[in-house]
Amino acid sequence: MAKTGSNLSAVLQGANDLRMIDVPIPEPEYGEVQLRQLNCGICGTDVHTWKQAGFGGKALTEPTVLGHESSSVVTKVGEGVTHLKVGDRVATEPGPACYQCKKCKAGRYNLCPVMQVINPQYVSGLSRYAKHRADLCYKLPDNISDEEGAVIEPLAVAVYACKRANIGMGDTVLICGSGSIGLLCLVTVLARGATRVLVTDIGDDKLKVAKKVGATHTLNVRGLSPTEAAAAIEEVLGEPADVSMECTGVPSCVSTAIYATTRGGNVTMVGMGDLVQEVPLGTAAMKEVDIRGVLRYCHDDFTTAVSLVASGKVNVKPLITHRFPLEKSLAALQTTASGVAVKVMVRCAED
Repeated sequence: MAKTGSNLSAVLQGANDLRMIDVPIPEPEYGEVQLRQLNCGICGTDVHTWKQAGFGGKALTEPTVLGHESSSVVTKVGEGVTHLKVGDRVATEPGPACYQCKKCKAGRYNLCPVMQVINPQYVSGLSRYAKHRADLCYKLPDNISDEEGAVIEPLAVAVYACKRANIGMGDTVLICGSGSIGLLCLVTVLARGATRVLVTDIGDDKLKVAKKVGATHTLNVRGLSPTEAAAAIEEVLGEPADVSMECTGVPSCVSTAIYATTRGGNVTMVGMGDLVQEVPLGTAAMKEVDIRGVLRYCHDDFTTAVSLVASGKVNVKPLITHRFPLEKSLAALQTTASGVAVKVMVRCAED
């Protein structure tokens, strides 16, 4: 039974209807922990859910606390939990799978048909307190800050994307889009040994951040057609890209990636765009360019993300460009939606 307390939360009541409400503090059930939220990052999924009251074709059917990129500290431990204790700081993986279907049993639970991108029961990042499945909580080493801990979840997306793209030592990589996911892919491909990485965007400010965190080349493609952009990319690199990571979801950028990728290479689609797009599939077929999708991540990708940050091989701090207190959650969403930020961070804890 949940008890009433001070649990200020950003509750989505409907499309474009976000309200700051004091909700009951949840008590952990079997296999769960109660968490005091520390930080929560804002991403495009949150913005889409806020504007559309749903995501991925699924509408929300009840008021939902937004936010899923969280760092937290354990405040209570439910029965059956042995690997966590009160006081442990954790990063949380949202959206449990069924763990019974063929995909789950094959180790690809990110493809579970019942997996929800936005799960009202466990997506509660923009709150003071929440509960979560203990097996989806990952301990944070002491040398990872609260803010860095809140970037582990989107970094896991980049880790899995690079695995899907099969990034290797010495690769030349094109990254379309220098938003938070594009730049997380950038730092991850560099950690995997890529030697030349070109990042494209239509805004110079974000490209400056890309350069700061290690891009060997950047290119503003504003006003260029896909074929023109691909020609400019090849001129900068001196050759087509071995791998292209498309991080915008915009059809023109997908087309650019296909044109700019070498014969026998691959285009890995990380960004979430329209479910139906017009892109040059014939060109991809003639060049034997594989097109690979990306959906979330699995356990190993999450633990790898923690290790990359803890070891210093990946530095996510420069990606956090805007900060808000929990009370300003709507402003945090609006700032993310405006496109001016790389990563918006909300401080949920009352310091």
